[in-house]
Amino acid sequence: MESTHLLSSSKKRVKIHPHTVTAKYATHTPYSPQPGVHTHFPQPGDEGYDDAPSFEDFGSFLEETSDKKQLTESKRWPLTLFGSKDKDKDTTNKPQAAGGGDGGEGGARAAKGSGRGVGEQLASFGEASVSASRLTWVGLVGAALAHGCLIVLTCLASERFSLGPLFLLLVRSIVQLLSVAVPLHRGENPFGPEGYRLRLLCYGIAYSLSLCCAYSSLTFVSPGNGTTTWRLATTALSATLAFLLLEERLGLADGITIAAGLCGLGLVLLPAADESNIDSPTDPVVFWRGAFGWSLSALAGLWMALALVGYRSLKERVGVGTALFTVSWTGCLLTPASLALLQEGWSWPMSAPAWGLVLGLVACSVAAFLGMTHALTRLHPALVSASQSLEVPVAMLLHLAVLPLAPTAAEVVGNVMVILSVGWLVAMKLLPSRGGGRRQREEYEEILDSPIK
Repeated sequence: MESTHLLSSSKKRVKIHPHTVTAKYATHTPYSPQPGVHTHFPQPGDEGYDDAPSFEDFGSFLEETSDKKQLTESKRWPLTLFGSKDKDKDTTNKPQAAGGGDGGEGGARAAKGSGRGVGEQLASFGEASVSASRLTWVGLVGAALAHGCLIVLTCLASERFSLGPLFLLLVRSIVQLLSVAVPLHRGENPFGPEGYRLRLLCYGIAYSLSLCCAYSSLTFVSPGNGTTTWRLATTALSATLAFLLLEERLGLADGITIAAGLCGLGLVLLPAADESNIDSPTDPVVFWRGAFGWSLSALAGLWMALALVGYRSLKERVGVGTALFTVSWTGCLLTPASLALLQEGWSWPMSAPAWGLVLGLVACSVAAFLGMTHALTRLHPALVSASQSLEVPVAMLLHLAVLPLAPTAAEVVGNVMVILSVGWLVAMKLLPSRGGGRRQREEYEEILDSPIK
């Protein structure tokens, strides 16, 4: 790099090297200004132009020697779904290197004109994204249906076969230990990758504590009230904790829809006119028993919100099978402790229908867990929890089919609000705006036409 300065009647010639700076002076005729010429910048081919490293070389040097790249390369997965990023970079840089100086514009025109057009590429990308979103939301709706069936099966097992909720949770955790075959089949450590095992353990403990608190609350309050309180607390707290711990924010439309669903759950929790006069308000045993059950349900929501946010932070490192195994073995440890603490009676299924009911309960719990945990890899924890609010109207409908009891007006209105909020969430996520595709096409063509690549 050279530059020309005026020092009286002398011309100063400066050459910058990577480690030294030299200056030479020579006497010339007095400077005569030329119109339109103010300075001179070195061009390719001038003397000393290639001596100093360019900004591109300096940037690549920093990129190759930075600690961030070394850490990411050491922790990178060996296989990815669409190949490694370095491989993609090599394949994209080869045509540019072969094209020379004019290869940028020619390559852009070739990429724009040859092969598939911009519209076809954007259409394929959009179709892949929409199909993945549809699969995610189908899994979430299926998980909500499984949760509703789980509530009804738990009530039937408790009423007709005298099987305690915590005992059902223990059997469910023991059977789910078979999920260890999934990480072993994939060659993964069932206790999580190195460096993430403590966080995975905290996730399993939080999830198991949530289930223990939720199933314990069924002894003190009705299953409908306990489940509704659990879901309401989980949705509200997951939105708060995701913002505080992960800095993930909800959109305005999502927030309004979730708030409407929470209002619907609040209407479901309103007591009936005759329920407020059944028990005497002066009975301290009944009051504190109900207060303890409601507290356990709210505490279950807090633990579940922590678990959802915890897995959201581990989504790139921990698979669904490993998460299921973690929840299973931590549940096998915490559920007997809850049984001993609450002194719940031990009962064993003695008939084939009872065993069939238990196996159906396990199948529903596994399906619900898989759908909800898979959705956490793509969606906000509050959206996942809000979609599971659909379990409340599903459980009400199934309960009406088994035990025909007329619901109150508040329950009907609340369940309708929950169904509409979840349906609106699904519609917003799966039905993009009409101008979105045209706007993406215009932005993509503007990038291709731009001289700065």
